[in-house]
Order: sequence, then C-alpha cells, then structure tokens
Amino acid sequence: MTELKFPTVEQELNLKKLELAALLEITKAINNNLPEEALYKIYHFTLLAQLNIRRLSLFLLDEKWECKVCFGTDHNFREIELPSAITELREITSLASIDVDRRWQDFETVIPIMHNNRILAFVMIGNVNAYYTTLGALSFVQTLSNIILVAMENRRLERNRLAQEAMRKEIEIAREVQNMLFPKSLPNNKDFSVYATYIPHSSIGGDYYDYIAIDKEQFLFCVADVSGKGVPASLLMSNFQAGLRTILRQTNNLSTIVSELNDLIYRNAIAEKFITCFLGIYNRATRELSYVNAGHNASILLYENNTYRLLEEGCTMLGIFDELPFLNVTKIHVPHNSFVFCYTDGLTEVFNQDEDEFGLENTIKVLQNCRYVSSMNIHRQLLHEINAYSNGASFADDITLLSCRFK
Repeated sequence: MTELKFPTVEQELNLKKLELAALLEITKAINNNLPEEALYKIYHFTLLAQLNIRRLSLFLLDEKWECKVCFGTDHNFREIELPSAITELREITSLASIDVDRRWQDFETVIPIMHNNRILAFVMIGNVNAYYTTLGALSFVQTLSNIILVAMENRRLERNRLAQEAMRKEIEIAREVQNMLFPKSLPNNKDFSVYATYIPHSSIGGDYYDYIAIDKEQFLFCVADVSGKGVPASLLMSNFQAGLRTILRQTNNLSTIVSELNDLIYRNAIAEKFITCFLGIYNRATRELSYVNAGHNASILLYENNTYRLLEEGCTMLGIFDELPFLNVTKIHVPHNSFVFCYTDGLTEVFNQDEDEFGLENTIKVLQNCRYVSSMNIHRQLLHEINAYSNGASFADDITLLSCRFK
C-alpha cells in the first residue's frame, strides 16, 4: 500500500463533512427510485465532485464483468476485460502489488465490493488526495459503493421477482385454458368407448386430444401436437380447439375441416409454429371410419386377431402452407372388437441408455400383449414400459394417449 499520510484535524473534519454529503447524496438518489443509469451518473459525480476522486473505474458482475463507470483515465476500460488477478482479490489492495498490464497503472488502488460473502464489483481509483490513500478513507469509498450497488442489486432482484410472478400467473392462466380444452368426460357405451391419458412435460404442454359428438351416429376424435411448448403453444392449441368446434358445427366434411384448420393455424401461428394431428370421424351405423393424418404419428388400428393397420394417409402438418399441397381423406371399415390407438411422439421418442428409441414397434407389441385388458390398463402398461425403457429418466416431451375401442 501507498505510505499513509495523515491530514490535520481541520482537514479531516472537512473531509468527513464531504463524506457525509456524499452519503446523503447517494441515499437521496436511491430513495428517489432513479433508474440505474442515473444512479451511476450520481455515483460518478459524487466521487468526483464531493470526494475529489479524479480517476475511477467500476466493474460490476452481471453474468459477466462489465465496466459501468469510467472517468479520468487514458483508456476506455468499458472495452477492456477485467484480469483474473483482480477478480481474485477480496481485500483493498495496491495495484502496484499485483501482476497486471500497465493500462491498469492508471489506478493506484483496487477496492472489492462484497455483499453476503459474494463479490459484487471492483472499484479502481487513482489520482486522489493524500487522505484517500488511508485505509479508513478507502473503506468509506468501499462502503459508499456497497450501498449503491446493493441497492441496485436489490432492485434487480425485485424486478426479477415481479417478472417471475407475472410469468407464474401467465402460466397458471395458460394451464387453466389448456385444461378447459380437454373434454370433461369420454363415452363408454354398448357400441364404443374412448379413453385418454395426458402427461405434460412442463407446466404447460403442447398436446391436445378431443372427443366431439356430431349427431346420434357420428363422433369426431383427435390427437394433436403443437411444435414448441409454453404459453405460445397453449394459445395456438386453444385456437385450434375453438376452430375445430366452430367448423364442425358448420360441416362434418373432413376435407373441409382440415383445410379450414390449416388456414386458421397458418394465419394465427406464432413464431413459425405448426400443428400435427390425427382426426377421425366414426359412424357407428355404418362402422365406417374417415380419417386424416396431418403429419402426425401413425395411429394404430388393431384388429381382433391382433393384426394391425397403420393409419398414415392424410396431408402435411397444419400451418406450414397457406394451402395444403395435398389432402387425402381415407375411409375404412372397422370390424367388431377393433381398437384404434392414437398418441403423440412423447410416447415413441423415449430413449434408453444406448440412445435407442422406444419406437412404434415396441408400442405395437405392448398393445398386442394387452389386447383384452381395459384401455386404462393399456395406457398404464405403456407408461410403465417406457419408464422402464428409459430407466426412470424424466420424459423429454408431453405424452398423450387416446384409445377408441369399437365393440
């Protein structure tokens, strides 16, 4: 450290008055709730004008070290990286005693600013009067800096808390909206039963399933998956659900329904999102199933003898093109005791330790082995199988399962 020089009693009294004035100035600025840039300017002015510190650089840790205040130097320290020899310091130190390049010789002393045993900032000062080479005076600069920097950090923490609270409320609303999308009950009668399971990966998922009675003979069922997750995906899915139900009141022509949904999603998609889906309309009088697979995982039609058919035909995913380049509605006869299983890719895209995918083949094997148990138990068995396959690792995506058993 530089040799200590002691001022006269009168000089020390005047300096203490200046320190008190500086402290009051900083406290007043904090209480006035000024923005950070204004606080940095007042900090700069106070140290220069009140305490006569003519050369200073303040580095603040905000994800990385950034120079927030710099004056009186020959170099622009806003563009210079803070050396590790300084970042390791925890006590007031003479810069002459540490190994740094000569640009840092603009300053004489480095003052670490701590809060709760955590480093917040470093203040480098130079070209000061004799009094500010004493440890007591340097400690005042440290205290003054600590007051303003801790106040700014507390303000940032409060902003983050408020932002997180707003996000939490937004997520709660989106979750409530999403829960409203799902049907309140699913049918189980003498002709057919429908059962569904939904497991979100996060608070707000991007999957959707539905059952909609059209008339006494027909009903529509679907499973859909929005690209992405979170609030935007939830909002787009709510548009999809509202659009589907509105269009279905006007027509039960599946080609028209899919075309209108594509137009809706194309016009309302956020950040280039799209939807894959499987839509089927079943007529229990004719036992005919009409379906469109819009870029979705192949649904599985499992027959009574345990043979199966993949329901893959349809069109591209919805929301990519303003007009679908092709669209095929497939109609098939559904024999008695058949079973249609729809799902999202969260089921099949589960990986084991060797990075092998659970996949469609394993899914079909489980369905065949559980052919005569209830839909609820089939779903439970599938979830058990993929949990064991991934060795208990958390799932990377939403999982939606929908089963239609035709009696």
